[in-house]
Amino acid sequence: MVRRIVFILALGVLLSLPISAQDDTTDTAPLTLRAEAPDLTQAVLTEVAGGFTYPLLVTHAGDGSGRLFVVEQHGVVKLIEDGTVGAAPFLDITDRVSGAVLRGYSEMGLLGVVFAPDYAESGVFYVNYVDKNQVTVVSQFNVSADDPNVADPASEVVLFTLRQPFPNHNGGHMAFGPDGYLYISVGDGGAANDPLTTGQDPSDWYGSLLRIAVDGSGAYTVPEDNPATTDDGFAPETWQYGLRNAWKFSFDRATGDLYVADVGQNLYEELNFIPADEGSGANYGWSDFEGNDPFNATTAPEGMVEPFFTYPHSGGECSVTGGYVYRGEAIEALEAVYVFGDFCTGRMWASWRDADAAWQTVDFLRAGFSISGFGEDEAGEMYVLDYQNGGVYRFDPAAAS
Repeated sequence: MVRRIVFILALGVLLSLPISAQDDTTDTAPLTLRAEAPDLTQAVLTEVAGGFTYPLLVTHAGDGSGRLFVVEQHGVVKLIEDGTVGAAPFLDITDRVSGAVLRGYSEMGLLGVVFAPDYAESGVFYVNYVDKNQVTVVSQFNVSADDPNVADPASEVVLFTLRQPFPNHNGGHMAFGPDGYLYISVGDGGAANDPLTTGQDPSDWYGSLLRIAVDGSGAYTVPEDNPATTDDGFAPETWQYGLRNAWKFSFDRATGDLYVADVGQNLYEELNFIPADEGSGANYGWSDFEGNDPFNATTAPEGMVEPFFTYPHSGGECSVTGGYVYRGEAIEALEAVYVFGDFCTGRMWASWRDADAAWQTVDFLRAGFSISGFGEDEAGEMYVLDYQNGGVYRFDPAAAS
């Protein structure tokens, strides 16, 4: 039986400020600001599939098939097609992934999967996992030649590896940006308190968002406008730094704006926003700062990106799970709203910018499960994952209940 969780959305009639058309063929630019505070209305979460083992990501291939791909932490990617979970996995690399995942809670495992923008033609996708030797591996795979629902596990070509000094803070999320480059999150190396002082060091990959160019050849190059081009203090691949463990980030598919959720230390979780085309060399502050408060320094580093929202570790909340800006069509009231949640309590928030471009954030839902990830389908409809119970839920309009 389909399960539904009814909740009250802290959203209402959404009014766009006047914005010039982007070009002669576009009537209006994407909604980015709200002229009025939202009213409350109702919506539902609908469970569309279940039975997954520690799901971390639900995504799509952008190939017009409408399929959903669910990433299981222990090394398996499964398919949902026409509402049915495939009998066989799309990809199984459990023989390569750290076995600690199924022995209890772990931050290792298969952490990221992203499909090339030209996947429909190339059949190329990329994965990010921590192997049995505690090494991060970013690899390229291909779909099999004779079955679009099965990848070829023997097609793996390793792009790069990175030794993880500790078993936590592995980052692992990946996404293609609006510029066509591949972005990869890497945690600060783990343990606590940034013991290797990697957070404020852009010369290594730890505590950073990396940005590389890939073309399906099994190798990568460094974009010519990465910060290292003009600042030799940066590693060639480092795009942004000062992150503790940004294991979830996303681009607004309509605007290209970047949202980064950074898991905090003992006090605060933080959400960050960088407008499109303004992210080069950004410093998020860790470990000089945690959220808006000093941590290993008395003053913020120069130019630090200040979070648009932080929340304290209270009531059991302890680890932010970044989400997406809703750009689907099923729930008009959610347009341009960024949704995120807390892994430990299942609490969700909704954020938007008002007519003065000031951030507003309100309680959105208590899901009743540990939120391990959000996702989008090809149409921009949004999903959320139940880590322990293995459910995939879609945001649906209340009228559909």
